[in-house]
Amino acid sequence: MIITVTMNPAIDKTVDVDLLEIEGLNRIKRVELDAGGKGINVSKTICELGGVSLATGFLGGSTGKIIENVLNEKKIKNDFIWVDGETRTNTKVFEENGGVTELNEPGPVISEEQLEELLKKLESYASEDTIVVLAGSIPSGVPKDIYARIIKMVKAKGASVLLDADGDMFRLALEAGPDIIKPNRVELEEYAGMDYRASQEELQSIARKLHDKGIKTVAVSMGQSGAMILKDGYEVKCPALKVKTHSTVGAGDAMVAALAYAWDEKLDDEETVKLCIATSAGAVTTIGTKPPSMEVVEELKRQVIIEKIGE
Repeated sequence: MIITVTMNPAIDKTVDVDLLEIEGLNRIKRVELDAGGKGINVSKTICELGGVSLATGFLGGSTGKIIENVLNEKKIKNDFIWVDGETRTNTKVFEENGGVTELNEPGPVISEEQLEELLKKLESYASEDTIVVLAGSIPSGVPKDIYARIIKMVKAKGASVLLDADGDMFRLALEAGPDIIKPNRVELEEYAGMDYRASQEELQSIARKLHDKGIKTVAVSMGQSGAMILKDGYEVKCPALKVKTHSTVGAGDAMVAALAYAWDEKLDDEETVKLCIATSAGAVTTIGTKPPSMEVVEELKRQVIIEKIGE
C-alpha cells in the first residue's frame, strides 16, 4: 500500500503568456488549474500508472474542497485532516521563451493538535506492506524535523519510507533512515555544502555515501543530464530522453511516483529504472502539473538507455 503525505497542498494555477512584463499589463493566453502539492501529484501519477494510493495531509476551506473533489473524481483514496484557513493557490507563469515565474502562497497555519492527529493517522496506516511517501514543503506551525519524526514512527511499525525533501528537512530526515530518497542535483549539492555545479562524478560520490549510510535506493534527478539510481550491486545512469517540453514542474514528482509504484509492484531493478525515466520525461510534456498517460510512459520506456556507472 502506498501512502502519500502532502502537508502543504495547493491548487496549481498555470498561466501562459508571450513575455512576462514586470510592472506592466500581461494578457494570459491559457489557464490550467490542477489539484497539486508534491504528494498529491505523486498520487495522481500512481493512478495513471494503474496503481493505488491513499493521499493524506492537511486541507482547508473551499480550495481544499476542490482538491478533495478532484481526488474523488479520479477515485484516488484520500483521508485528510481538515484545518482552519484556506489551502493555498500556487501560480506558475510560463513564457513563450521557456521562462517560468512561480508565485507560491504560504498556506494555513497548522496547530499542534492537528499535527498530532495526522501523526496518529499515519501510525495507524503503517505496516510491513506499506510505503509512506513524504514529499514537499511544510506549512507554518510544523517543525522542520517532522519528516524525521514520521520516519522513525512508521519504520517502528515495519513500514518503508520514500523521501523527497530539501534543505533542513532533507538533512534532518536522513538521520532517521529513509529507505528511498529522490534528491535532485541542486538539493544534493546543497546537502553537501557545494556552492558550485557539481560534476556527475561528484554527485555519484555523494549518492554513494548516502547509500553507504543505509539508504537502500538513492535516485538523483539531474534535469537535462538525465538521472542516476544507486542500489546494492546496481548503479546506473540514464541520459535524458528527448521530448517536447512544456514545463519541468512535476517531473520530480513523477519520478517519485514511479519509485513508489515500482516498490509496491515489486518490479525488478531494470524495469524500475525504465519506469522512472519514462514517467519523469512524460511529465514535462504535459500542460500544468498533469501526469503523463500510461500510453506515453510505455512509448518512452522503449527509448530509455541504461548505462552502468563506471563503464
